[in-house]
Amino acid sequence: MKTETVKYQRKELELKALLEITTAINENKTESVLLNIFKFTCLVHLNIKSMVLYLATAGKFDRRISHNVKGNIPQVIPHDSVEENRELGKLSLTLSEEYSFSEIDIYVPVYHKDKMLAILLLKRKNDASELDLNFTQALTNILVVALENKRFARRQLEEERLRREVEIASNVQRMLFPSKLPQTEKLAAMVTYIPHSTVGGDYYDLIQKNPEEVFFCIADVSGKGMPAALLMSNFQAALRTLLRSSSDLKMIVEQLNFTTFDNTQGERFITFFLGYYNYTTQELRYVNAGHNPPVLCREEEASDPELLEAGTTILGAFETLPFLETGQRDHLSGFTLHLYTDGLTETMNPNDEEYGDLKFIDFIRANRCDNPTVFHDRFFQDLDAYALGQSKRDDITLLSIKFN
Repeated sequence: MKTETVKYQRKELELKALLEITTAINENKTESVLLNIFKFTCLVHLNIKSMVLYLATAGKFDRRISHNVKGNIPQVIPHDSVEENRELGKLSLTLSEEYSFSEIDIYVPVYHKDKMLAILLLKRKNDASELDLNFTQALTNILVVALENKRFARRQLEEERLRREVEIASNVQRMLFPSKLPQTEKLAAMVTYIPHSTVGGDYYDLIQKNPEEVFFCIADVSGKGMPAALLMSNFQAALRTLLRSSSDLKMIVEQLNFTTFDNTQGERFITFFLGYYNYTTQELRYVNAGHNPPVLCREEEASDPELLEAGTTILGAFETLPFLETGQRDHLSGFTLHLYTDGLTETMNPNDEEYGDLKFIDFIRANRCDNPTVFHDRFFQDLDAYALGQSKRDDITLLSIKFN
């Protein structure tokens, strides 16, 4: 009768332990709370004096519970240091000499299929009293599965947050670009934009201040994702505000540099080209801030493509630009400009050879008078033929503007 009473009492304690841990799980307690409830439930209701719980993470087991163990035990055990013989019920831990589990005499492994999710190491309060290892293993399994579910839910939330962030950044970026480029006898423009991922770091714009004055630009911000999109959004807002009040390219670029540096403290930078053309004076002015030099192609057959390099260094790297000059070309009446980002010329073929600036200039030389739309069709056929299906390594932007 006495034996039956002891068994009944033990089952009652086990049920209390099971109820407490499942109630905490159903109430969606935090991970740390669940671990604490599990620990005290085992210590109060089960015949357990000392315990250590390791949970599997990427490539290792992390110690999450340690109670009443005086010896030096590791915080982390590498996966390859754990070996279990399931047939003999033996666990082997390969540890350095400074660590010891001499106070522990029972181990309880927790598996999902063939993957070990946790290791529970125990010592009884009373060696004469029984400890139901099957129940202890089941209780640990319930805890570990609950923690795995929490981690999975966190990963899902994080993936959803990142997805939403990318979606917002993509929408922000789309709003930066002009909704429509002019296609008139006086001015014809065409852009091809191929982002490397959902959110790229390239930006282009064309702003007709009045019928006689046109501003155009191209930029490439360091980094990707939401931070890059927000930086470029702020950059565009500053640029458009400055253009409303001034046509002084030097002042505009200095202010853009200050704004970028103030926002990023030098941790991000922008390569930028800003150009201005006046139909009345037939004057082209520009500043190249560390960007790939746009190519100027005059319609005269004797002229060779020119690179627009004059300007300054990248924006945002220095609080004050170390040097700044404005480039100028006069007496321009019929010409085309090709503005592009480095992803275009850095396109690789299967031999890991870049398309390169020289090949691009040769293509421009051979197609100097093409309408921008026709030029883009032909050029990207040529670029695709060169790449032979190789994946793009960066954003690609090509903005072509023909001034008639």
